[in-house]
Amino acid sequence: MPKTISKQAAFDELKKRYAKAENLLNDDAKVETFLTKLERKIKWIPFISKELKSVPTLIGMLRSYWKKDYTKVPFKTMVAIVSALLYFLSPLDVVPDWIPILGQLDDALVIGTCWKLVNDDIDAYRKWKAKQGKAKH
Repeated sequence: MPKTISKQAAFDELKKRYAKAENLLNDDAKVETFLTKLERKIKWIPFISKELKSVPTLIGMLRSYWKKDYTKVPFKTMVAIVSALLYFLSPLDVVPDWIPILGQLDDALVIGTCWKLVNDDIDAYRKWKAKQGKAKH
């Protein structure tokens, strides 16, 4: 039976996807397709941890960045977020998603690792998003 990955392995998995994430961020057509696939996946994934519950926030941040609504974020932060989302979307990662619970735990570890790396930028985005909601009322 496969075991979960270590924190270092989660970080390594994140870094492995940086180049692909950069390419994706520079191609508007690919970003839209990527966001659609992510939104489909989060509809059926069992949110078993707080890290996976944060995926919609990461998707929202990517969408806001892509639409150029929110651009006060370093490009390297967006690369890390997209790298984590690429890992999350992949059905065949270190522990395949079809393996109950363990398949989602490795996703959660990679998402959590990313969150820790870019936490300040995510907090700034959440504050900006809250102000946007208040401005609409």
